[in-house]
Amino acid sequence: MLALSVILAAGAAPSARAQDQWDSGITLRGAIPGNTEDAPEQPSTITIPNTTVVPRSGGPVDENTPAKINLVALLTADGQQIDRSLVWRIFEDTAAGVESKLLMTRREASPTLELKPGDYIVNAAFGRADVTRKITVAPGADASEKFVINAGGLKVKVLVDGNAPSPNTVSYDIFSGERDQLDNRTRIMSRAKPDVIVRLNAGIYRIVSTYGDANATVEADVTVEAGKLTEASISHSAARVTFKLVTRPGGDALPDTQWVVQTPEGEIIKRSVGALPTHILAPGTYTIIAKNGTHAFKRDFTLGDGDIAQVEVLMQ
Repeated sequence: MLALSVILAAGAAPSARAQDQWDSGITLRGAIPGNTEDAPEQPSTITIPNTTVVPRSGGPVDENTPAKINLVALLTADGQQIDRSLVWRIFEDTAAGVESKLLMTRREASPTLELKPGDYIVNAAFGRADVTRKITVAPGADASEKFVINAGGLKVKVLVDGNAPSPNTVSYDIFSGERDQLDNRTRIMSRAKPDVIVRLNAGIYRIVSTYGDANATVEADVTVEAGKLTEASISHSAARVTFKLVTRPGGDALPDTQWVVQTPEGEIIKRSVGALPTHILAPGTYTIIAKNGTHAFKRDFTLGDGDIAQVEVLMQ
């Protein structure tokens, strides 16, 4: 399958390259390898783009005769079947504005269901990619129903100053590429881990990568194509700083100190409590405020890319 590589850095435009096959050592058809995230428990929004009528087979049958419906998921419209990691949810069809009732959940790749005649809403989920469609089942039907998910994969690699970051120091959120009427993006996934393949519907997405627990972030747009793997490389610029409140230069840090890191304009970046809090911040100029008891002390400081600094705040 095709693999798309995007190199992203703060302030840089993404570039792309492609290759013809998934880089996979497995033989399962249509499976996007390496993904460890679970499928969402239940789709938050059900969209019904069209209706498929499942035909009746054989001669006349009673109108209450159950039907056998085989469900098949395709990665793309060219017929590549997905043979693992699928979650099927079958809902009762209801009137407009009424929440649909979940009738069953199946985790087989291609389940065969026995359904009573009537209307159903079927959702096929492959990681974070899914498709939902309404079907009408006729009495005594014995048929196969195909769902084209149009799924692709996204794998994000993160570098800090050109090197791999320490474990569990970087995560990223995935947002929709389009904005809603309030100019907000929909969050697709939170705290995704680097180097793990995430399955998504084909489309444009915004990645927001965070290094540390403060403001060292990088944002960029990526395009996921059906049946292809997009590999994005993100480079962070950041500094590590430790704070201490002292009664004299070089003295011991005072415990139970409350800290507030803010920009020169007064925007709060981070709050913490402790004798020696350490944070990862984007390069720039900040004001640190230390409060101990009823007294507060402040100091301005500047961090450069790659700095490892200790900032003392003197009680005076």
